Amino acid sequence: MRFDARGRDLLTRADGTTEVFAYDRAEARLLDRTIETISCTPPRATLHRLIGARSGNQLRSALEEALPDERAAGTPLYLLLDDFAGTSLIAPGVWQHWPSAERGEESDPPPLSVIRSRALPQMEGVCIAFQAGATPLRDVDGDLQSFGDVVPLPRPTDPRGWHPLPSSPGKSLRRARRIDVWHEAGLLHIDAMFQDSASTPSGARRAIHEYSIGATVDAASMSVLAIHAIPRILPYPECPSAVANLHRLIGAPLRQLRTVVIERLPKTMGCTHLNDALRSLAEVPLMAETLDRALAARGLKSPPE
Repeated sequence: MRFDARGRDLLTRADGTTEVFAYDRAEARLLDRTIETISCTPPRATLHRLIGARSGNQLRSALEEALPDERAAGTPLYLLLDDFAGTSLIAPGVWQHWPSAERGEESDPPPLSVIRSRALPQMEGVCIAFQAGATPLRDVDGDLQSFGDVVPLPRPTDPRGWHPLPSSPGKSLRRARRIDVWHEAGLLHIDAMFQDSASTPSGARRAIHEYSIGATVDAASMSVLAIHAIPRILPYPECPSAVANLHRLIGAPLRQLRTVVIERLPKTMGCTHLNDALRSLAEVPLMAETLDRALAARGLKSPPE
């Protein structure tokens, strides 16, 4: 698998003008979910320590050791690298969107049914969709999954809404996320989205997972006051029920969501992909600090109503 990951922090002013506060790009090659090569722009001196780490919990532990300052600073790079774990797990699913006659590149992968039959016994209990007896544990061929065709993310009416997206002809998976934050009357509002989509022979993209998330946060304590998620496109009928457990995050400090989500929404209490989206909200306090500094630079002592 080849990764081309890009992320930025973008300020949008009331007059519609924008300013990029941070931009990172990471490129990597993984074999059997293990990092063989990796680079980033701007470069980091300790990034090479991730070579040999396998995506999953091992990679997240390696991130803590190799790039602790990136997490503390809430850089786009940290969020991009943290996403390698979930993205590499589901990337082989791209093959089911391509006819077998069009799969010949460097080498053909094993049939999807073989991949799934190897993985399924190990998957029981990992998330709400894989509870005992659930649909995906019976779906060796992947025939019962649901997908949804999606429109391109960039909108002609909002050309700055997304950074340039990688051009990835052929078979590819894209994990896209957006986190918007704004102040209002002592509250911090969050509007976020998360989408995994696969390329198809027609050139259109087909979503595998998609959520939208909204939250209200106390701006002083940075604790969650209210949170909800809307399942938009998910593969199995059991998947959407994970949102019913989000009340467990009420009162949680945003900055600790990377660990709190795992503690309060473990295994069959949560959805792996929703959890990934929720964990990313741990960066919101740092986004809010950037927003506050931008307001202060304009002579605004408090957020406008």
